Amino acid sequence: MSTLYPLKFTPILKDKIWGGSKLNKLFNKPSDTGKLGESWELSGYNGDISVVNKGNLAGKSLNDLIEKYKGDLVGNQVYERFGQTFPLLFKLIDANDNLSIQVHPGDEVAMERHNSFGKTEMWYVIDAEPEGELVIGFKKDCTKEAYLKALGEGNLESLLQSIKVTKGDVLFIPAGLVHAIGKGVVLAEIQQTSDLTYRIYDYKRVDENGKERDLHTQEALDVIDFSASSDPKTVYTRNINELATLVSCEYFTTNIIRFNEQFNRFYGKVDSFVVYMCMEGGFDIISNGSKTSVTKGETVLIPANIHEVELRPQEEVTLLEVYVS
Repeated sequence: MSTLYPLKFTPILKDKIWGGSKLNKLFNKPSDTGKLGESWELSGYNGDISVVNKGNLAGKSLNDLIEKYKGDLVGNQVYERFGQTFPLLFKLIDANDNLSIQVHPGDEVAMERHNSFGKTEMWYVIDAEPEGELVIGFKKDCTKEAYLKALGEGNLESLLQSIKVTKGDVLFIPAGLVHAIGKGVVLAEIQQTSDLTYRIYDYKRVDENGKERDLHTQEALDVIDFSASSDPKTVYTRNINELATLVSCEYFTTNIIRFNEQFNRFYGKVDSFVVYMCMEGGFDIISNGSKTSVTKGETVLIPANIHEVELRPQEEVTLLEVYVS
């Protein structure tokens, strides 16, 4: 059996009506259209399965690897919980226009209605224009009646909380929280493996055929959290050569590491794969005597049977570190 090593995958690129050119400018993600909205960096979502692009396992899909390596790749506790399904999805998103206002169901409703996982997620803001905003929940406690009235009158936005964001801001988006990414924001999204979205408002935009996109008003009603959202940004320390935890929930833990000198990580007690998303800088991963170079915008999967790594920066690095809790 081949020895596992830090794995890179070919990004799955998706044009969107609201997409732009910043994923190309910031991270060299290829695009001929200027409408690149999402780069799925690591995905086990059915129909969009990531494929290894470097090393002895190049050409193998993520599902191929899980089938062959099981707990050695994803961790024994992860394999027991999720089997062949890779439980998390990692994206880079460029909003060149406002995304639809939406909500995601939790596991129970998603499984009952769609035989799917729910969708809890988090955002790390990579870049934001001065006017860049995110919609996060309601300004005040709301009722279904008030919500439906505002929706029918076309002024739902008056009930919702819009917040200015800047580079490095972090937001946790549990299932049920109404949200949207605003024009001019680029972010990393870490989420459960699901593409299940209830679109509740879309600014009356039309597609290339002149049709408005479908809304999911009734489906969303019994999954929306109508309570007020306060202090949505995650507060964390931003010290150099230190680790800070951004999110720790039942689905994943995300840490941020900023470093400009060698940083060692030990994963013997984690019992999960670890994923690195490089937000700034470049560095080398040293593991089992081998070296893997990582540049800004790349995502790397560290197999669960690699328990110790050295991170050697070529410059100051900002790194998201993610594993299953």
